[in-house]
Amino acid sequence: MANETSALTDEVKAMIGVSAEKVEASLWGVDREDLRRFTQAIMDPDPRYWDDAFAKTTKFGGIVTPPIYCAFLSWKLAPGSDDPITRAFRDDPNADGGVTVRGGGRGALPPLPTPLKRILNAGNEIEVFKYPALGDQIFSQARYANITERFAKDGTAMLIVTTELIYTDQNGALLCILRASLIRR
Repeated sequence: MANETSALTDEVKAMIGVSAEKVEASLWGVDREDLRRFTQAIMDPDPRYWDDAFAKTTKFGGIVTPPIYCAFLSWKLAPGSDDPITRAFRDDPNADGGVTVRGGGRGALPPLPTPLKRILNAGNEIEVFKYPALGDQIFSQARYANITERFAKDGTAMLIVTTELIYTDQNGALLCILRASLIRR
């Protein structure tokens, strides 16, 4: 077994709890056309997402979005903006597709001070508090929620990095928290 050298340095530990700036996640708010396209894409025919008369009879009192709608907003780009996935593959044809949503721009977390570059998805979860409704403006703020360390059988260090993307509406009401864990090797 190789010598176990820790990758969980003081600099990496200091990143736990660091937040990015709060940014508007939706350029135009929750609109009917995007909601229609999204529910068709996920093949969810629930009428509370499109039928005004039905939605008014529900506990929500009007049209709402599916719980995972906020995650979709993070991937929408402003017209004419540079697509980070296309840019990643243009810059490195052997890229693994591991691209930050905002490409290091507004709302992105600062990079971790680690030489570990290989990334593996370790899981995602969503905690829903409130469904967004038509007309809502959605805001997001990312933060490093936790960083832990494990060692592979050969003794090499791995970091398990958990981030949270917290979504709120124009009134500051918590909509959902998306948690993503990545293994850095």
